[in-house]
Amino acid sequence: MVGLMSIGQRSVSSIGLTLAGILCSLALTGCLSPITLSRAVTSYDEAVTDAISKQLLINIARAHQHQPIHFTGVSNIAATFDFRVSAGATPALTGEASRALMPIFGGSVAENPTISIVPIEGEEFTKRLLTPFQETKFLLLLRQRYDIDLLLRLMTQELRIKQNGQEVAYRNRPADRTEYEMFRRVVSHLSAIQDQNQLHAEPLVYSRTWTIPANSVTAEGFQALQKEYLVTYSQKDNTYTLSKQILGRTLITNYDPDTLSPDEQARLIDETEEGHLNDVSFDIRPGHVGGDYPLKGEFRLRSFNTILNFLGRSLGEDPEYHVDKDPRTPEIHENPVHAMELLLSDGSPSGADLSIQSHGKYYAVKTTGPLARWNREAFQLLYLLFQMTVTDVPRVGVPSITIAK
Repeated sequence: MVGLMSIGQRSVSSIGLTLAGILCSLALTGCLSPITLSRAVTSYDEAVTDAISKQLLINIARAHQHQPIHFTGVSNIAATFDFRVSAGATPALTGEASRALMPIFGGSVAENPTISIVPIEGEEFTKRLLTPFQETKFLLLLRQRYDIDLLLRLMTQELRIKQNGQEVAYRNRPADRTEYEMFRRVVSHLSAIQDQNQLHAEPLVYSRTWTIPANSVTAEGFQALQKEYLVTYSQKDNTYTLSKQILGRTLITNYDPDTLSPDEQARLIDETEEGHLNDVSFDIRPGHVGGDYPLKGEFRLRSFNTILNFLGRSLGEDPEYHVDKDPRTPEIHENPVHAMELLLSDGSPSGADLSIQSHGKYYAVKTTGPLARWNREAFQLLYLLFQMTVTDVPRVGVPSITIAK
């Protein structure tokens, strides 16, 4: 009887261990699923970012070799996870404990990702890569505290300045030395103003008013007018006065546009509205920081495809070179030779954050030396510009701020 009791106690104890094992397995699975999800999300994110970064370098290499550029995008990632738990019991193999049951439990995780890879071609290729950037996207990046000289040197196709009643164009192309040097000096001038926190990028706003006879407005028409205008009634003249704030294009200045008279603001709005959507207007006036070199004109922005070609040509037939600032320009913090310095070598470059091999050469962004920060920010900007080709940025409701580094 004593023996039976002993065996029964061992059996109960073994069943308890088995149940405990099953519970541990379930608890282990519960802990494992969020950990697995976190690692998977991080891994996919790193993989997609790395793939886009390498595509950017590969297409710079293609531009350098005069080959067609091409991008392939990851449009969707759907990863499913199968968590499985197994549990059981088996007699112990040796000794007195062989009369007892030993728990066996385990678990497994299976991942089944579905990744959609879509080439950028056709109408999407035209819209994303061949269409010039609009003013709104440039200003959005400027408000992220990017250096204005970095933005302009990468994004600008040409500078257009009004001189003696005529507009003169200066291309951002080193092969055209006179035009390129003029472009670089103007960019350095704006950068010097930004260094002193005196560069403004604000939308031009002013009020316009209209007067109409009260008898010409029906009740329904009056309600419609109130939605769009501030309406005031003059009993003396039996008229309605309609007023509305007009939001114009953004103007880069070395002064606060709000200090201008309403007539001057209206004139500036009319001038800037005549420009293209891919024009960034600026107005540098005497009496303010940088006013010793007064300037007025527009920067005409280029497409992402043109940016890649500019960087590719800088490795070969059209390299950038140092350009001194204008003597009237205040001191500037930095004036790099390259908008983004790239390395071209026969072997894998040491110290580079990222490199690719293409056409028998290694291409990389130079991330060593005193300009490592500048080059990293330039490549980060290139990455953002590629992402910004996907959608448009609205102009409405853009706040006014002072742009500082």
